[in-house]
Amino acid sequence: MRFETKAVHAGREIDPTTGAVTTPIHLSTTYERSADGSYTDGFMYSRGDNPNRRSLEECLTSLENGYDCVAYSSGMAAISSVIEALPEEKPKRIVMPDDMYFGVRTMLMETDIGRRFDIVTVDMTDLDKVKRTIESAPTGLVWMETPSNPQIKIIDIEAVADMAGRAGAYSVIDNTAATPVLQQPLSLGIDFSLHSVTKYIGGHSDLLLGAVIAREDTDMLKNLRSWQHAKGAVPSSFDCWLALRGVQSLSARVMMQCSSAKIIAEFLETHDMIEAVHYPGLKSHPSHEIAAKQMTGFGGLLSFKVKGNEEDALKIANTVKIITQATSLGGTHTYIEHRASVEKELTMAPDNLLRLSVGLENPEDLKEDLEQAFSNIPL
Repeated sequence: MRFETKAVHAGREIDPTTGAVTTPIHLSTTYERSADGSYTDGFMYSRGDNPNRRSLEECLTSLENGYDCVAYSSGMAAISSVIEALPEEKPKRIVMPDDMYFGVRTMLMETDIGRRFDIVTVDMTDLDKVKRTIESAPTGLVWMETPSNPQIKIIDIEAVADMAGRAGAYSVIDNTAATPVLQQPLSLGIDFSLHSVTKYIGGHSDLLLGAVIAREDTDMLKNLRSWQHAKGAVPSSFDCWLALRGVQSLSARVMMQCSSAKIIAEFLETHDMIEAVHYPGLKSHPSHEIAAKQMTGFGGLLSFKVKGNEEDALKIANTVKIITQATSLGGTHTYIEHRASVEKELTMAPDNLLRLSVGLENPEDLKEDLEQAFSNIPL
């Protein structure tokens, strides 16, 4: 089956009792034992497994052509589980990109994970630096995020995955911004592909869920499944159901967001008020060719630097009318956010940078909204 067909059918079947086409929501926390003590379809207690969660995990596994998927209660639960699931025999050294989702940086600073693991960051757009960093000491895990959030850096996935493999390290990629529609990292040698399902896969800003898809069966995958059950970081049945509903339109939504984001990026690139635009679909992006090689589209996420300071950038974010000033990305609404003021002293974002997650509105309306906001800033 091709991607769009999988998104509608994988992990689902017609309900045998009612004939319902849409998967029912199973809210029961416990299941009846058979006379011999066994459980129907293996369901015993919802923390261990649930029909809606199983359906979602099967669907996401199929979309990324993986071996298995483990779903979690949030993207951050998935991220922390990947780090903690590193097998005991592996070095506790993790190589990460210098530009990555702020929640990961916060987790490393505010929890014991940052103290128990040796975290090394590097500019992963520089393959020579990545190679030297990985080889400079025994490494257990190489972490990638491409396109990165919020500076939209692009990493050569196949090259870095190969370096990780040669060093005996597992490789994981945060594939949230690209989605399985645009990027298939497991086919490029990545061991684990991670998603904040809250974003594009759910697609409607109404659920909280994370997932990790494994390329093959490994000790680390076994640990991930054990962590999910033993630590109870499981998504609700309803959130799994919402994600299954949202994923059916994933391809259509993402392709429309890609088209609109490119229109907005080209508009911004030639605007007198803009210093720089970070979008891999622009030929001016330093990693445009790498993105074109490993992605089938360039995504709905971009960022841009205003000609001015933090006050000017905030004024734009505060005066848009159609665009919503809000955290998150991947929804039907277009979101704008000044990341430096959100991330405060831990930020790596320039103070004149704004992140834009393009939604499903007409791009001409979005351009007009940005234009009226720019009019509030004197040249």
